Amino acid sequence: RYKSVVTPQRAAVAIACCWIVSLLVGLTPMFGWNNLNKMQRTQELNGSHTEFVITCQFETVISMEYMVYFNFFVWVLPPLLLMLLIYLEVFNLIRKQLNKKVSSSSNDPQKYYGKELKIAKSLALVLFLFALSWLPLHVLNCITLFCPSCQTPHILTYIAIFLTHGNSAMNPIVYAFRIKKFRTAFLQIWNQYFCCKTNKNATSTTTAEMGN
Repeated sequence: RYKSVVTPQRAAVAIACCWIVSLLVGLTPMFGWNNLNKMQRTQELNGSHTEFVITCQFETVISMEYMVYFNFFVWVLPPLLLMLLIYLEVFNLIRKQLNKKVSSSSNDPQKYYGKELKIAKSLALVLFLFALSWLPLHVLNCITLFCPSCQTPHILTYIAIFLTHGNSAMNPIVYAFRIKKFRTAFLQIWNQYFCCKTNKNATSTTTAEMGN
């Protein structure tokens, strides 16, 4: 039912919704959920009349309540667990179908579900890299919020933040290495728009593959 359910219009709406939600969640600190008021009150309680200066560090300006309760517990952990359950079910169903087709000695369904299994493994790898990239930062945030006396080295925080940003570059690399159609299209785009050369063979190959 994939072709009937996933139409270009629905895909476009889903992508637009993902971007809108991501922007709203990511920009929430700029709408006021940050540590600005807390820092101002701290300065007033200290009786300091010097110029108000903000140290631009992640844990200084970003509210840990926002990062843990809103960001992690609402927008990261539940979707991650849900996707994990979905992939477990996908692998279970494909395994059952492969076992059925092996016993029925049918080659074409075997090839089809083998291809589905390869794609499912690639997407599961993307999910694993997402968890590997984002969980360290959220674990550090939970330590900061629930254990104020615990001191975490700043270098760990910087590494965790770097991992979250690096995750955005991982997906196209994984797709390019694991899925042939993505790899062919990726090379074509790279050659055409970054190396300023057109590979006619790659274009014809991509067209033929997409047609298949």
